[in-house]
Amino acid sequence: MIHTYSQRPISFVIASETQHQKKNNQIVQPYLFFNGRCEEALDFYRKAIGAEVTALVRFKDSPDPTMCAPGTGEKIMHASLQIGDSTVFASDGECGGNPNFQGISLSLTASDETDAERLFAALAEGGKVTLPLTKTFFSPRFGMIADRFGVSWMVQAPPQKQK
Repeated sequence: MIHTYSQRPISFVIASETQHQKKNNQIVQPYLFFNGRCEEALDFYRKAIGAEVTALVRFKDSPDPTMCAPGTGEKIMHASLQIGDSTVFASDGECGGNPNFQGISLSLTASDETDAERLFAALAEGGKVTLPLTKTFFSPRFGMIADRFGVSWMVQAPPQKQK
């Protein structure tokens, strides 16, 4: 279920998502701009990796009508996506066509090797595998993908515990 906040000011939505922070504690959260494909991306991540959309604001809901270019009212101004214990923000941005993600990857640590294989396969659907899942010196399963939106992912299983 997607929660929308059309009755609240945008600044409240963004501020309320970070209220859990301790004083003087900083958090870096990725903010992905899908240039008009955000809704499709949110649906994909929900199905592929079990992400949960915890907030969603459309351009038409902005208290500032100048924030909404003609034809973009239904596009997503801001969304918050919960993936495990992490929060990723997303938007349609300027709705200018194909998203372009360069110089950054999201690292996804699975619960185990089987989960890593499942997540890797789901994210790879319609995307491009840049490094197949393999055993490395730091992980029993590690692989890299550019998903169907061009977002780079590094999927890994945690190291096996020594007996």
